[in-house]
Amino acid sequence: MQPFVFNTVPQLICRPGSALQLADSCRRLGVSKPLLVTDPGLVAIGLVQPVLAALDAEGLPAILFDQVREDPPEATVEAAAAVGREAGVDGVIAVGGGSSMDVAKVVAVLLGGSQPLASLYGVDQVQGGRLPMILVPTTAGTGSEVTPVAVITTGETTKAGVSSAVLLPDVAVLDAELTLGLPPAVTAMTGVDAMVHAIEAYTSKVKKNPLSDNLAREALRLLGTHIRAAVHTGSDREARAGMLLGACLAGQAFANAPVAAVHALAYPLGGHYHIPHGLTNSLVLPSVLAFNMPDAAPLYAELAEILVPGVSGGVEARAAALVVAIRGLIDDVRLPATLQAAGVPEQDLPMLAEDAMLQQRLLVNNPREVALADALDIYRAAYGATA
Repeated sequence: MQPFVFNTVPQLICRPGSALQLADSCRRLGVSKPLLVTDPGLVAIGLVQPVLAALDAEGLPAILFDQVREDPPEATVEAAAAVGREAGVDGVIAVGGGSSMDVAKVVAVLLGGSQPLASLYGVDQVQGGRLPMILVPTTAGTGSEVTPVAVITTGETTKAGVSSAVLLPDVAVLDAELTLGLPPAVTAMTGVDAMVHAIEAYTSKVKKNPLSDNLAREALRLLGTHIRAAVHTGSDREARAGMLLGACLAGQAFANAPVAAVHALAYPLGGHYHIPHGLTNSLVLPSVLAFNMPDAAPLYAELAEILVPGVSGGVEARAAALVVAIRGLIDDVRLPATLQAAGVPEQDLPMLAEDAMLQQRLLVNNPREVALADALDIYRAAYGATA
């Protein structure tokens, strides 16, 4: 067996209504004045106020920072840290999607140490500790509540990651009640994003391991079982709970067996056109699967047995069935199926391919080597939905 290291959160709470019981975790962690990081949309729909009220009722008034936006820039991180520093907070809570959790992770480090933001980017660059941290996802997609990574926008079209086990929170709280109000399109995008995490973790070339494999398989089973109901019947509590747990398990998987070419090719789409991350993954997923087939067919065949129960035939036939199933699912949840449908200009494909090649930290994990010409071919296939 290949040696491996597996890191995850010390405590995972999976219980309806648990977002209103954060005071228990705060006390256990010694937090008396938390900074609560979220976005204005969640405040506007009334999702955050009950959490604040529950903390206040327990004598733990939180300092609110609600200015996180998608693809958060460095200025947002610095602003949140300034609010927390001025208030003298002693812990950080995130209630929101991946962007809010990413901001909270970095802010917890900035407030708990003396490093400037610019020094944190890269792998294992965090030198000190952080403030106690609790992450509460409101979408079933990123798995950020159990990953040691935060992605921050550093320029007009560029992003950088902070990757360190220090970013794993003390507590991750899965409360499916918070996801009941997610719109169908967001549910679909984040759900497919989570499925990509599971698929790429299962085929990750460098750090694939038995624990991540089992997490990825169970994540894919939960997500494949529940995504259609969650999208089309948003009030289905069982489907919402299945999606939230599936996304979390996929997050634990890819936190230890990293993602690869799907994400590498998705990042430029988000950077240049501000397409939501989950949708960028969905747009390139089938074409990357088809490209990887010569090297990943046996693993794809195993995953096909999860998404297509009773699938038969040889390895190649079952692997091909996985791609067909993914395409069908993308159609069923009503996401755009091609780059063309998403409004990506065809003349930009060479530029996107060059940008994707900059993501070598991801491409090294891909089961098949990706050269510049390969990246362009994948984009061309995704542009017209042929592979």
